Amino acid sequence: MMNRGDLTKRLVAKLKKDEAVIGGIGNTNFDLYAAGHRPQNFYMLGSMGLACPIALGVALAQPERGVIALEGDGSILMNLGVLATIAQLKPRNLTIIIMDNGTYQITGNQPTATKDTADIVAIAKGAGLSNSTWARDEKHFEELLSRRFDDGGPVLIAAKIDDKPATGQTVRDPSLIRSRFMQGLGTGRGGALDA
Repeated sequence: MMNRGDLTKRLVAKLKKDEAVIGGIGNTNFDLYAAGHRPQNFYMLGSMGLACPIALGVALAQPERGVIALEGDGSILMNLGVLATIAQLKPRNLTIIIMDNGTYQITGNQPTATKDTADIVAIAKGAGLSNSTWARDEKHFEELLSRRFDDGGPVLIAAKIDDKPATGQTVRDPSLIRSRFMQGLGTGRGGALDA
Protein backbone atom coordinates (compact mmCIF):
# COMPACT_ATOMS: atom_id res chain seq x y z
CA MET A 1 0.00 0.00 0.00
CA MET A 2 1.18 3.44 -0.89
CA ASN A 3 0.20 6.75 0.70
CA ARG A 4 -1.81 9.40 -1.18
CA GLY A 5 0.02 12.32 0.46
CA ASP A 6 3.41 10.86 -0.40
CA LEU A 7 2.41 10.08 -3.99
CA THR A 8 0.99 13.59 -4.39
CA LYS A 9 4.27 15.12 -3.20
CA ARG A 10 6.12 12.95 -5.72
CA LEU A 11 3.77 14.17 -8.46
CA VAL A 12 4.15 17.84 -7.55
CA ALA A 13 7.96 17.47 -7.48
CA LYS A 14 7.84 16.33 -11.13
CA LEU A 15 5.79 19.30 -12.37
CA LYS A 16 8.10 21.38 -14.55
CA LYS A 17 6.07 23.06 -17.29
CA ASP A 18 3.04 24.72 -15.67
CA GLU A 19 0.97 21.56 -16.00
CA ALA A 20 -2.65 21.95 -14.93
CA VAL A 21 -3.63 19.64 -12.07
CA ILE A 22 -7.30 19.10 -11.23
CA GLY A 23 -7.86 17.57 -7.80
CA GLY A 24 -11.09 15.68 -7.14
CA ILE A 25 -13.14 16.35 -4.03
CA GLY A 26 -11.96 15.70 -0.50
CA ASN A 27 -8.66 14.14 0.43
CA THR A 28 -7.34 14.10 -3.12
CA ASN A 29 -7.37 17.87 -3.39
CA PHE A 30 -6.51 18.41 0.27
CA ASP A 31 -3.24 16.54 -0.29
CA LEU A 32 -2.65 18.41 -3.56
CA TYR A 33 -3.08 21.73 -1.72
CA ALA A 34 -0.67 20.64 1.03
CA ALA A 35 1.91 19.25 -1.42
CA GLY A 36 2.21 22.27 -3.63
CA HIS A 37 -0.34 25.06 -3.85
CA ARG A 38 0.05 26.77 -7.22
CA PRO A 39 -2.18 28.75 -9.63
CA GLN A 40 -2.37 25.85 -12.10
CA ASN A 41 -4.11 23.66 -9.50
CA PHE A 42 -7.88 23.41 -9.49
CA TYR A 43 -9.52 22.10 -6.31
CA MET A 44 -12.93 20.51 -6.86
CA LEU A 45 -15.40 21.27 -4.07
CA GLY A 46 -18.62 19.37 -3.41
CA SER A 47 -19.09 17.44 -6.65
CA MET A 48 -17.93 13.84 -7.02
CA GLY A 49 -16.64 12.55 -10.31
CA LEU A 50 -15.89 15.86 -12.03
CA ALA A 51 -12.07 16.05 -11.93
CA CYS A 52 -11.74 14.00 -15.13
CA PRO A 53 -14.38 15.93 -17.13
CA ILE A 54 -12.81 19.26 -16.10
CA ALA A 55 -9.33 17.95 -16.94
CA LEU A 56 -10.62 16.74 -20.32
CA GLY A 57 -11.97 20.21 -21.09
CA VAL A 58 -8.66 21.86 -20.16
CA ALA A 59 -6.68 19.27 -22.18
CA LEU A 60 -8.81 19.91 -25.28
CA ALA A 61 -8.71 23.71 -24.86
CA GLN A 62 -4.95 23.83 -24.27
CA PRO A 63 -3.41 20.89 -26.17
CA GLU A 64 0.18 22.09 -25.57
CA ARG A 65 -0.26 22.03 -21.77
CA GLY A 66 0.11 18.85 -19.76
CA VAL A 67 -3.06 18.18 -17.78
CA ILE A 68 -3.40 15.82 -14.82
CA ALA A 69 -6.63 14.69 -13.17
CA LEU A 70 -6.27 13.42 -9.58
CA GLU A 71 -9.29 11.38 -8.58
CA GLY A 72 -10.30 8.93 -5.89
CA ASP A 73 -11.86 5.53 -6.54
CA GLY A 74 -15.25 6.60 -5.20
CA SER A 75 -15.35 9.67 -7.40
CA ILE A 76 -14.32 7.93 -10.62
CA LEU A 77 -16.97 5.26 -9.95
CA MET A 78 -19.56 8.07 -9.90
CA ASN A 79 -18.73 8.99 -13.50
CA LEU A 80 -17.28 6.01 -15.37
CA GLY A 81 -18.71 7.25 -18.66
CA VAL A 82 -16.04 9.94 -18.80
CA LEU A 83 -13.40 7.24 -19.36
CA ALA A 84 -15.09 6.20 -22.63
CA THR A 85 -15.37 9.84 -23.71
CA ILE A 86 -11.67 10.43 -22.97
CA ALA A 87 -10.75 7.28 -24.90
CA GLN A 88 -12.84 8.44 -27.85
CA LEU A 89 -11.37 11.98 -27.94
CA LYS A 90 -7.77 10.83 -27.26
CA PRO A 91 -6.24 13.96 -25.73
CA ARG A 92 -2.49 13.29 -25.94
CA ASN A 93 -1.75 15.68 -23.05
CA LEU A 94 -4.05 14.12 -20.41
CA THR A 95 -2.95 11.93 -17.52
CA ILE A 96 -5.45 10.51 -15.03
CA ILE A 97 -4.26 9.37 -11.62
CA ILE A 98 -6.67 7.32 -9.51
CA MET A 99 -5.95 6.98 -5.79
CA ASP A 100 -7.77 3.79 -4.74
CA ASN A 101 -8.24 3.07 -1.04
CA GLY A 102 -11.47 1.08 -1.53
CA THR A 103 -13.55 3.49 0.56
CA TYR A 104 -15.60 6.65 0.46
CA GLN A 105 -13.19 8.00 3.05
CA ILE A 106 -14.53 11.48 3.75
CA THR A 107 -18.13 10.33 4.22
CA GLY A 108 -17.46 7.61 6.78
CA ASN A 109 -15.30 4.92 5.14
CA GLN A 110 -18.12 3.07 3.41
CA PRO A 111 -16.57 0.51 1.02
CA THR A 112 -16.51 1.27 -2.70
CA ALA A 113 -16.87 -1.37 -5.41
CA THR A 114 -13.07 -1.41 -5.75
CA LYS A 115 -12.77 -2.87 -2.26
CA ASP A 116 -13.77 -6.34 -3.46
CA THR A 117 -14.79 -6.55 -7.10
CA ALA A 118 -14.14 -3.61 -9.44
CA ASP A 119 -10.71 -3.08 -11.01
CA ILE A 120 -10.25 0.52 -12.15
CA VAL A 121 -7.45 -0.33 -14.61
CA ALA A 122 -9.51 -3.13 -16.20
CA ILE A 123 -12.51 -0.80 -16.44
CA ALA A 124 -10.37 1.93 -18.06
CA LYS A 125 -8.93 -0.53 -20.56
CA GLY A 126 -12.43 -1.78 -21.32
CA ALA A 127 -13.48 1.83 -21.98
CA GLY A 128 -10.68 2.15 -24.52
CA LEU A 129 -7.86 3.64 -22.44
CA SER A 130 -5.23 1.09 -23.43
CA ASN A 131 -2.43 3.00 -21.69
CA SER A 132 -3.76 2.22 -18.19
CA THR A 133 -1.61 0.69 -15.48
CA TRP A 134 -1.43 -0.08 -11.78
CA ALA A 135 1.59 1.47 -10.06
CA ARG A 136 3.37 -1.35 -8.22
CA ASP A 137 5.19 0.87 -5.72
CA GLU A 138 6.46 4.43 -5.28
CA LYS A 139 9.41 3.96 -7.65
CA HIS A 140 7.16 2.53 -10.37
CA PHE A 141 4.69 5.43 -9.82
CA GLU A 142 7.51 7.92 -10.45
CA GLU A 143 8.62 6.02 -13.56
CA LEU A 144 5.07 6.11 -14.90
CA LEU A 145 4.86 9.85 -14.23
CA SER A 146 8.14 10.45 -16.03
CA ARG A 147 6.86 8.68 -19.17
CA ARG A 148 3.34 10.08 -19.13
CA PHE A 149 3.63 12.55 -22.04
CA ASP A 150 6.46 10.86 -23.95
CA ASP A 151 4.29 8.00 -25.18
CA GLY A 152 1.25 10.17 -25.80
CA GLY A 153 -1.97 10.09 -23.93
CA PRO A 154 -4.37 9.68 -22.60
CA VAL A 155 -2.72 7.79 -19.76
CA LEU A 156 -4.33 6.37 -16.62
CA ILE A 157 -2.23 5.47 -13.58
CA ALA A 158 -3.94 3.83 -10.60
CA ALA A 159 -2.43 3.29 -7.17
CA LYS A 160 -3.65 1.26 -4.21
CA ILE A 161 -3.28 3.52 -1.20
CA ASP A 162 -3.73 3.30 2.55
CA ASP A 163 -6.53 5.01 4.47
CA LYS A 164 -4.45 7.78 6.07
CA PRO A 165 -6.30 11.11 6.17
CA ALA A 166 -5.19 14.10 4.12
CA THR A 167 -2.43 16.34 5.40
CA GLY A 168 -4.09 19.67 4.62
CA GLN A 169 -7.34 21.34 3.71
CA THR A 170 -8.22 23.42 0.68
CA VAL A 171 -9.48 26.96 1.06
CA ARG A 172 -13.21 26.62 0.52
CA ASP A 173 -13.92 29.60 -1.73
CA PRO A 174 -15.02 28.43 -5.20
CA SER A 175 -14.78 31.84 -6.89
CA LEU A 176 -11.21 32.35 -5.68
CA ILE A 177 -10.21 28.84 -6.74
CA ARG A 178 -11.71 29.42 -10.20
CA SER A 179 -10.15 32.87 -10.62
CA ARG A 180 -6.69 31.77 -9.60
CA PHE A 181 -6.88 28.69 -11.85
CA MET A 182 -7.96 30.82 -14.83
CA GLN A 183 -5.04 33.14 -14.16
CA GLY A 184 -2.69 30.14 -13.88
CA LEU A 185 -3.86 28.94 -17.30
CA GLY A 186 -3.52 32.41 -18.79
CA THR A 187 -7.23 32.65 -19.61
CA GLY A 188 -8.55 35.25 -17.20
CA ARG A 189 -8.03 37.56 -14.30
CA GLY A 190 -6.79 35.91 -11.17
CA GLY A 191 -7.71 36.28 -7.56
CA ALA A 192 -5.83 36.12 -4.29
CA LEU A 193 -5.81 32.53 -3.04
CA ASP A 194 -2.75 32.54 -0.85
CA ALA A 195 -4.27 31.16 2.34
